[in-house]
Amino acid sequence: MTPRHPLPMPEHLAPQVWWGDTLGQTAVSAWPSGHARLDAHLPGGGWPRQAMTEVLQPPGLAAEWRLLAPALSALVARGASVLMIGPQHEPHLPGLAQWGLPPERVVWVHPATHTQRLWATEQALKADSLTAVLSWLPQAQPEQLRRLQTCAASHQGLLFVFRPLVAAGSSSPAPLRLSLALDTEQADLQVRLLKRRGATLNEPIPVQVPVAWRRLWGLPSGVDAPATWPAVPVVSTVPAPLPQEAVHGPLDRLVAG
Repeated sequence: MTPRHPLPMPEHLAPQVWWGDTLGQTAVSAWPSGHARLDAHLPGGGWPRQAMTEVLQPPGLAAEWRLLAPALSALVARGASVLMIGPQHEPHLPGLAQWGLPPERVVWVHPATHTQRLWATEQALKADSLTAVLSWLPQAQPEQLRRLQTCAASHQGLLFVFRPLVAAGSSSPAPLRLSLALDTEQADLQVRLLKRRGATLNEPIPVQVPVAWRRLWGLPSGVDAPATWPAVPVVSTVPAPLPQEAVHGPLDRLVAG
């Protein structure tokens, strides 16, 4: 097939245009995911900065740390912070520290309502700080996600929004949208790209855990691994909703810093 040639256009518009049957290249920088096989299929070669990445999971999987830990630890090593808004479980700070996320670089915001989660996510994206914002928004509506995507455009860090797998049937403004599953035979993640700037990818991408992370989780260094993963290091008890000042305080310190 004869390759397509881009149409003549102003230079400032050319980086923003991509052909639908090729992998898009974004003018905004991307951050390596830490998984080379996955980066090969992501526009820009990694997680997009100044944009939303939507991660969908089936009930009970909670594999976000297995996917994001390599990128987040590398980002923290450059002086960034990780801001978690409404995670399903209370974060286990000693466990996160072993993954390269020390407590002084982790902020946990526990809003009591969905509206507070949205507000906290917006404030984090507007803060003049280099952060990776992780927000659990199972009830988010398309118009609410569009507002977050707009806010993310001026945010220099990363934004990940976690939603249930059933949301795959609804529309989303996220330029990158993926779902997670677990290969119980190889103990690897299966990442399916539901939406990206590029051609459709029908097959899931197997994501192996780096050797250093396998050792940390007690897995063999090779491809052979137990049929199930060790539990993500979190406690099972979800704390009661915090007072309003406890919800706003971490964000106020983040903005002030």
